[in-house]
Amino acid sequence: MIVLRASDKSRGRALARLRRTAEPDPALSKTVASIVSEVRKGGDAALVRLVKKFGGPSLKPTQIPVTPAEVAEACNNLPKPVWKAIEASRANVRAFAKRSLRKSWFMKNRQGAVAGERFEPFRRVGIYIPGGTAPLVSTAIMTCTLAEAAGVPEIVAVTPAGPDGKVQPALLAALSRCGATEIHRVGGAQAIAALAFGTGTIHPVQKIFGPGNAYVVEAKRQVFGRVAIDLLPGPSEVLVIADKTANPDWVAADLLAQAEHGHGSQAILLTDSEKILAAVEKAVARQAKLSARPAQLAKALKETLLIGVHGMDEAIETANAYAAEHVAIATERPGEIAAKLHSAGAVFLGGMSPVAAGDFLAGPSHELPTGGAGHSFAGLTADQFQRRTSVVMFDKKSLAASQPFLATFSGIEGLDAHGRSVSIRLAK
Repeated sequence: MIVLRASDKSRGRALARLRRTAEPDPALSKTVASIVSEVRKGGDAALVRLVKKFGGPSLKPTQIPVTPAEVAEACNNLPKPVWKAIEASRANVRAFAKRSLRKSWFMKNRQGAVAGERFEPFRRVGIYIPGGTAPLVSTAIMTCTLAEAAGVPEIVAVTPAGPDGKVQPALLAALSRCGATEIHRVGGAQAIAALAFGTGTIHPVQKIFGPGNAYVVEAKRQVFGRVAIDLLPGPSEVLVIADKTANPDWVAADLLAQAEHGHGSQAILLTDSEKILAAVEKAVARQAKLSARPAQLAKALKETLLIGVHGMDEAIETANAYAAEHVAIATERPGEIAAKLHSAGAVFLGGMSPVAAGDFLAGPSHELPTGGAGHSFAGLTADQFQRRTSVVMFDKKSLAASQPFLATFSGIEGLDAHGRSVSIRLAK
């Protein structure tokens, strides 16, 4: 851990480094560009070659899709407590998603023409589910459920398989229950390229969703334009703002909960209390010994920051500059702090609101912007699975009322054919 008290001279430099924007690493971008190009040109053959090259199983193209029999076996053998947890989370997420869907609407403008918006689901979407060191069952719920709630007919999930070529059963069951219509055992930047361009086995999609490591995020950035993307969600982040009323054990637990995701994860504490700073430092060290993922935790703890600040105003300014995925507010009046935050992915108010409850169960999707992308992106919502179309309809009366204005614009812009396309309809 890196601990910086309010009186430390190096504290200012550390705070300055927290002012960031989402910018790709040039070397990483070059590597991802090569991967995307290989898959685009080589299809299935390139996809399975790259899966093996980057630590995945040795597959044949026919083995890329997960079979219905595998899904059925996973569902039939899933322990009841796991099913209950999946169902509880899915119910909350689906209810929240239904509330955030947009509805088509129409109005008449001042000249009497009908104008409106139509919202309909994308026909085919791709969803990336990280595998790596932990099967993120909750991510399947927090993404596929939204697509299903929006009415997307084809929901294509991709996720890395283990060395034996199998996908973790609980993840398969969650994907199936939450609406995935296809599941493919491939991951990494190569899987994003497959969704964007198609490979033969995997047909291209209209929009790609889901979090991933830095390579996955960069691949999503590079295929944007070929397909739509949701946002840029990378390794997990938490920033805790605490005052003297905070419970240091709870604060430490929130920091460790995100840090246990491992390399690239970031946990930060900002507090104006020297007492809390010291107590959290001890609590993190004590609780870290209880971890079942010591290797992953150790990597993230090297970058964990505990920083003393000169008051809540400085904490708020720093939090807004950092644009964290999760901001937990452990203060006497958390609502006052939250009202001043404008770049957080998700905000958790009060000591009794652990970030993990948002990760697994609360209702909003846990897919959130990271790496500074929160300055521009919001978290995943169900309406991102809807495609918007504007609708316009004139009749003779409304077109005649509009004609003088349309003729003026055509004249100003020197586009006489535009004007004629209106006048020809009104000629006697």
